[in-house]
Amino acid sequence: MDRVTDAARRRLRRARRAHRDDPAGAAVRHRGRWTSAARQALRGLRPVDTVRRGACAVGRSVRAAWRGPGRERDLVVQSLKAAGAALIAWAVAGVWLDDPMALMAPWVALVLVQATVYSSVRQAAQQFTAICAGALLASGAQAVTDDTTGALALSLPVLMLLANWSRFGDQGVYAATTAVFTLASGTAVSASAVGHRVGQAALGAVIGVAVNALVLPPIHLRDVRENLVALARQAGDVLHTVATDLRETEWDAQTAAGWSSEAARLQRRLDALASARSWSQESLRLTYGPLRALRRAPPAAPPEEEDQRWSRVTGNITALTRTLAVAADEHRTPAAPEGPVLDLYAHLLELIGDACHAEAGRLLGEAAPTRLESATEATMRELHRRLQDGLRDPAGRGPARTAVLGTLLLQAEDVWAEVVPDIEEQ
Repeated sequence: MDRVTDAARRRLRRARRAHRDDPAGAAVRHRGRWTSAARQALRGLRPVDTVRRGACAVGRSVRAAWRGPGRERDLVVQSLKAAGAALIAWAVAGVWLDDPMALMAPWVALVLVQATVYSSVRQAAQQFTAICAGALLASGAQAVTDDTTGALALSLPVLMLLANWSRFGDQGVYAATTAVFTLASGTAVSASAVGHRVGQAALGAVIGVAVNALVLPPIHLRDVRENLVALARQAGDVLHTVATDLRETEWDAQTAAGWSSEAARLQRRLDALASARSWSQESLRLTYGPLRALRRAPPAAPPEEEDQRWSRVTGNITALTRTLAVAADEHRTPAAPEGPVLDLYAHLLELIGDACHAEAGRLLGEAAPTRLESATEATMRELHRRLQDGLRDPAGRGPARTAVLGTLLLQAEDVWAEVVPDIEEQ
């Protein structure tokens, strides 16, 4: 009875953890029936709970932006820059120049404060070309039809087809919206009006790009470091979770499914790291030279070799959890290891998880040693030796258990070799 109670308690903890990290995937079926933990997770998806979780997430973001530099503060800065660019464009076009078509300038300036200076410049060229095409085609359609409805019917289909041209990127839709503004504004469509709109679009583009480039230009190197640190920490957390569950008296296919789910979250974090790396490289285009000339060059991001290294760690952990899932499946031939050798293996995973957390601290610049401490190294060597000796123990009870243990040991060594790359070869 105690074993059953402990197993149920472990499943409930895993379901709560999965529901906290991924509410949509927390409700799972086990042997055709919803588990009690899954039903509890489903009850947590009520609208009130969803609103409360959303409010809590907003609160956490606000506190993070207030505390110090980070992704949340960068988002606040970019939002304020976009609003400031729009206000400057309106002040210049609407107040100083007193242009009756000043709407175009703040509109263009607002949307051109992008995540990087390079993307602002690229999208400015695309958007300006699209606006010119929309204004010219709308004016031509108005001249041919002498009717607003007819001009819209004539120009919009062509402009929407043109919007799908790859040269426009995602800015092609502005050709059609410009045509709508041009024809629906009620002003006479003339060469002067078209010139005003194009001129205001150019003014807005210049102001938007200038504000983004000159006022705290966005540099995304921090995102790379944050994702690397989070990936290292999550890798350590997965290994600790597996080690803790292996030490329990019983673990089954459902336990292994939880490990696989956590390994899948590692892969999503790896994808986020790849995206952050791409953004960081783009954010240095057109900005690194001027910033270096002003002696304001940002600190370098971790090298790309770190991405490749933790990609291999993620793949090895995924393979490890997959092997354990196969061993836990009662319908498969491989048999899970058990007894003292399993406890040793769990301890080995825990030590590797500690090394992952130490690497996360090193990436943050904390005073963390590049090597494991000598005592930890000695412990891991002893575990390695005893695990190899343990291969002889289950050999007499069948090759399947021996094969599984040997595979698990090899996969753990692969993770160890990546996490602690400068440890001596065993």
